[in-house]
Amino acid sequence: AYIDMRLKANYANSDSIAKIEKWLTQFSQIKEVDYQKPLVTLVNENVSRVSFIILVFNALLMFIALVLINNTIRLSVYSKRFIINTMKLVGATWGFIRKPFLLKSILHGMYASVIAIAMLTAMIYGIKKEIADILLIVDPIYIVGIFAGITVIGVFINLLATFFAVNKFLRLTTDDLYY
Repeated sequence: AYIDMRLKANYANSDSIAKIEKWLTQFSQIKEVDYQKPLVTLVNENVSRVSFIILVFNALLMFIALVLINNTIRLSVYSKRFIINTMKLVGATWGFIRKPFLLKSILHGMYASVIAIAMLTAMIYGIKKEIADILLIVDPIYIVGIFAGITVIGVFINLLATFFAVNKFLRLTTDDLYY
């Protein structure tokens, strides 16, 4: 007679299977534990490779997104460089000049986070239709944390890029504006 066991995904790696095999062989009724060791090793190696490739691809996409956000904000501030210079000429402080740009960037970061959260929510409910128990696996507090993180990061990236872009034009002299 034999017993067919199926392992959960958390235990489907070589180390866990070796521990389970060792534990099972302690029983006198069990003579042999048989599983495809090379296949398990191959699957684990492939999962590691695919995970690394996805990580590199995500890092590349993140870099491209940051460059696009930064360049878009710099172009927006560039189009207002003469307004910035006019405010400097009438004696406005750098903080006073910077404030409306930073407030607008916070607003744009909030808009972007609302769009991203809406897309993620739609994706979660789309997946939920395919895999009914998906929300049982993921704790809702993690989803709320991810949404909060998206909002904070979106606002922070916009704020930082706007701050540096405005400062660049605040440092310029009137003659340097015409490049």
